Amino acid sequence: MRNDNKKFDTALIRDLAVLLDETNLSEIELEQGDTRIRVARQMSINAPVSVATPTAVAAPVAAAPAAPKTETVAESPSQSGSTVTSPMVGTAYLSPEPGAAPFIQVGDKVAEGQTILIVEAMKTMNNIPSTKTGTVKQILVDDAQPVEFGEPLIVVE
Repeated sequence: MRNDNKKFDTALIRDLAVLLDETNLSEIELEQGDTRIRVARQMSINAPVSVATPTAVAAPVAAAPAAPKTETVAESPSQSGSTVTSPMVGTAYLSPEPGAAPFIQVGDKVAEGQTILIVEAMKTMNNIPSTKTGTVKQILVDDAQPVEFGEPLIVVE
């Protein structure tokens, strides 16, 4: 059942469409209360198209659990280190602002909880902390690289 009198936040829908393009995802869906907004794009050879389809939901629907991500990297980036993974889909930044020095470099000592990079999601900058104290062994992403949920970012040993 659709409530046509309800106004949707068109700026949010536009932001979701931009995030869809930036992250190369095929669709994004948000649900809040009885409102669900799904933005999807059709992948075609000729031209990608973004389509926003807001819908009202009769009852809240429980989100399906995410399938575990399988890694194709040899077992893990480092067997002796701790891998920091992305807690969300977004864009990884290795420095606090363009032109600034990176938060960390390979060989740097880091403390548990220290910010090691930023993941931008929906125009929000999210500090990503180190999960342990140690030495940065590997940086597995480039600056301004799109990342997926659970994707390995940094190895700390």
